[in-house]
Amino acid sequence: MSTKHTLSVLVENTPGILARIAALFSRRGFNLDSVSEGTTQDPGISRLTIVVDAEVCPKEQVVKQIGKLVNVLKVVDFEPGSAITTEIALLKVRADNRTRSQIVEIVQLFRARIVDVVPESVTIEATGTTDRLAALLNMLRPYGIKELVQSGTVAIGRGARSALDSTAQDPTALHGIGPGPWRATA
Repeated sequence: MSTKHTLSVLVENTPGILARIAALFSRRGFNLDSVSEGTTQDPGISRLTIVVDAEVCPKEQVVKQIGKLVNVLKVVDFEPGSAITTEIALLKVRADNRTRSQIVEIVQLFRARIVDVVPESVTIEATGTTDRLAALLNMLRPYGIKELVQSGTVAIGRGARSALDSTAQDPTALHGIGPGPWRATA
């Protein structure tokens, strides 16, 4: 059973909020497995997706501490199976005339795509869960991975409701006390 927990944190889009949240983890000696941040459909609000190891870090304490930070609007703790998660990876793999077709077959098998080709390598863009990307990397590793960049996890709750809907319509939903298909905590 996975001990990884995915948190979605809605914050005011102000400078320094990512640093304050990262500092909170640093002060407590907790390691972040993954952090990704981007604006939402409301340019005044950003969403951070944070993946933490619940065995190492007391999740309830972290969620409450994040919820207390200034500029944090809502913290959603996704229960397993309640969110769709994905990552993106860009990787450069050594390729020549002998191996290129084998690499293309692997790329097609994983529904990834080749975004650049030169005589010595191919650059591949792949999306999916952490496990899926790890499986792709394992298949391509024997050919020689020259370079790899991988994003952190991004997650969105399943179902029709939006985390932003509750913050816009119900002010009590700020700081994660509103109802939802996921468990929101502060």
